[in-house]
Amino acid sequence: MARGFLLFILFSYIISINIHACNQIERCSLLSFASTLSSPPLNWTSLDCCHWKGITCDQDGWVTHLLLPSKRLKGGISHSSLRNLTHLTHLNLSHNSLYGSLETQFLLSLNRLEILDLSYNHLYGVLPLSLPSSKIRIVDLSSNHFFGAIPFSFFQQASNLTSFNVSNNTFTGYVPSSICLHYSPFVRLLDFSSNQFGGNLALGLGECSRLQVFRAGRNNLSGLLPEDIYNATKLEEIALPINSLRGAISDKIVNLTNLKILDLYLNQLSGELPLNLGKLSKLKFVTVDFNNLEGTIPTSLMNCTNLVELCLGFNNFEGDISMLNFSRFSQLTKLDLRFNNFTGMFPVSLYSCRYLKAIALTGNHLEGQIQIEILSLKSLSFLTLGYNLFTNLTGTMKILMSCKSLHALSLVGSFVGEGMPFDDGMVDFDGFQNLRLLNMAGSNITGEIPVWLSKLNNLEILILAFNQITGPIPSWLGNLPRLFFINLSYNRISGEFSKQLCRLPRFVYEPTASQVEQYEFELPVYSSVTANQSFLPFKLSLFPATIDLSNNNIVGDIPTEIGQLHLLSQLALHSNNISGVIPDQISTLKNLEVLDLSMNHLSGRIPLSLASLNFLKKFNVSYNNLGGPIPTSTQIQTFNTSAFEGNLKLCGAPLPNKCGPNKGIDEDDTNNKDLDKEPHQLPWFYIFTVLGFIVGFWGVCGSLVVNKTWRYVYFRFINNVQERLYVMVIMSINKMKRRLRG
Repeated sequence: MARGFLLFILFSYIISINIHACNQIERCSLLSFASTLSSPPLNWTSLDCCHWKGITCDQDGWVTHLLLPSKRLKGGISHSSLRNLTHLTHLNLSHNSLYGSLETQFLLSLNRLEILDLSYNHLYGVLPLSLPSSKIRIVDLSSNHFFGAIPFSFFQQASNLTSFNVSNNTFTGYVPSSICLHYSPFVRLLDFSSNQFGGNLALGLGECSRLQVFRAGRNNLSGLLPEDIYNATKLEEIALPINSLRGAISDKIVNLTNLKILDLYLNQLSGELPLNLGKLSKLKFVTVDFNNLEGTIPTSLMNCTNLVELCLGFNNFEGDISMLNFSRFSQLTKLDLRFNNFTGMFPVSLYSCRYLKAIALTGNHLEGQIQIEILSLKSLSFLTLGYNLFTNLTGTMKILMSCKSLHALSLVGSFVGEGMPFDDGMVDFDGFQNLRLLNMAGSNITGEIPVWLSKLNNLEILILAFNQITGPIPSWLGNLPRLFFINLSYNRISGEFSKQLCRLPRFVYEPTASQVEQYEFELPVYSSVTANQSFLPFKLSLFPATIDLSNNNIVGDIPTEIGQLHLLSQLALHSNNISGVIPDQISTLKNLEVLDLSMNHLSGRIPLSLASLNFLKKFNVSYNNLGGPIPTSTQIQTFNTSAFEGNLKLCGAPLPNKCGPNKGIDEDDTNNKDLDKEPHQLPWFYIFTVLGFIVGFWGVCGSLVVNKTWRYVYFRFINNVQERLYVMVIMSINKMKRRLRG
């Protein structure tokens, strides 16, 4: 009995092994697929492929799941191998380096497929005519190189499709808005962003009764927002940034009671915000900056107590914002109202928003002073108050320096005409210890560069341009350990180029891992009010390593120590009173992209070694006293003649005047130290002539003076020669006379 029981157990085990053992045809197909890849080995070595990593089989041994995301797979996608996996329901090869196209027959062979994820690869070509079967639920082809229009028949078999993502490709044509109308009524996510779709958004999205996320940003869409989009009442996110959509936001938007994200920035929308926008109580993120919206902020918006980010900047909004009650935004972290027409004082109610990280009020008509209550915002790291009518700069700085979390402070264009907070008033200064960016430009601030800046050991960007700052560049500026962007242009700074600047660590040494962290500001940092720039949170690392001292009263030479600034990207010294020569050491700045030395008093040649600067995008030495030929290189000759004009002694391309012998060289110009680096040519011909005369003269005459016998013989020889010449001449004359008589 026991023996029979053991035989039964063994028989059952053998059957179970056979049930779950993978199909041998599919095993060979998988091995064939793996053999086409040049990537780390998959370690598919065991006999039963159902136990391989990334493989799942059903109870009959058919492969149902092929899941190999982020495995560093490289090579062409093998249609012939994968086509045999006819029972496949889940195919995920995302985040690899596969290339090739999608063939129609390949997809049709996978007629049981439910999930297809090939995102983040290098696949290309047009899409097949249709998806494989009605069982398909999720399709993700994002971040590849697909192009062309999406075929009208592509969704004809996708009646159960719930998620479709083709973002970050180069698709053209129209966005298939009718996907729900004819094919896929259950779709919940549609992502067409970052492509080249154009034209209007057609009607049809209103039929997507289950649609929760609709994204089509960063395309070429135009026209009005389709009215029926407001019928898709399950919508939680509408993201259509960076297009050319126009018209107003309809009052019907209040039908979207589930809406959490409204992202419409950088379009051409106009009109006012709907008065009842506050009915969308679930709103968390509202981003409509860079449009033509106008009017006041509807008071109903204060009912959106779940708001986390409110960005209304770069529009034409108006009204007294100090009358709005922001205190109800208990979750608010970012408020961007830049470049509108708001009036009033700094909103006191903002001090109640304890989670605020960023406040941007630049470019309005606000007035008054910053109150000490702002210190209640313990998380505040980004504050811009520029181009307003605020007063009391010293008082403001004394308050803000106690904001321990403050990383970026911009006061550009505000506090106009006031004095720089001076050291006596900041005697106990120990604030701004985490400040990375300080911008106090464009305010006509008077005074000198204050010593309290020397304590900002985390400061990386310092902008004091367009003021009335006087005095020299302080030597301690070269001791700030993280400073790599300095703009002191358009001031009245005097003295010489500080040699201490040439010791700034971030220009001299490669930064450490902690210094190259990918820090991002809470809100974008805009250098100007233009739409042609990046609108993502601005990374600190994207600022170029810069020294800009232009338009000041700096005198003296450019120090040779400037060759130590190996990481410098931009050097602007134009419009000063700098003299001397261009130091050859500048050629060691291999990362230099901008070099502007124009409108100074530089002399000598342009160093030949500058031809080795291969990354120059801007080069200007115009209006100096330079001479000699312009160095020949593929880089320097690409610049316009205006980069060299105003130097009368310069010659050679790209200038029209060609270089001749000693062209442009003044032999009496003692200032041209670099004009001719060859050693001076000694007059060897004249030296040898004089030496030959001296040797010949004294070799003959010296011996006659010293030896009496030689002197007698010499003069007797001369006398004999003279008599013989006389006889020869007389005989020749007599012969000629006889011939003439004959």
